[in-house]
Amino acid sequence: MLYLGNAFSLQMLSSFPADVRVEELGLEEVVALLQEGFVSCVGHADTANVLTSVLGIEVPMNRVSVRLSLGDTLVVAQVMGGRLPEGATTLPEGVRFAFLKVTLV
Repeated sequence: MLYLGNAFSLQMLSSFPADVRVEELGLEEVVALLQEGFVSCVGHADTANVLTSVLGIEVPMNRVSVRLSLGDTLVVAQVMGGRLPEGATTLPEGVRFAFLKVTLV
C-alpha cells in the first residue's frame, strides 16, 4: 500500500523489531509515484490544500490511523522552514516540503 502523509510515527509500525528505510525524493519522483494511486493520511486540511497545489494531484484531508506492514510505503511531506499559516493554499516564502519515502524492509 502507498500512503501520503504529513508525519511519521513509530506507532505506525505494525510489529517490532522493524527495519525502516528513509530516503528523500524530489518533487517529480513523488508525483510519478503518487500517480499510481495512494491513500491520503494527511490529517490537516491546510496541509492537504497546499499539497494539492504543490503536487498538482488532489490530496484529501483524511485523519486516519495508519499501520504500516512489510512492503508498505509512506511518503511523508515534511514542512520545513516554518509552519503553514491557517487557511494556507500555497507555501509561504521560506517554507518548503521535504518529501521522505519511508519503507519497511
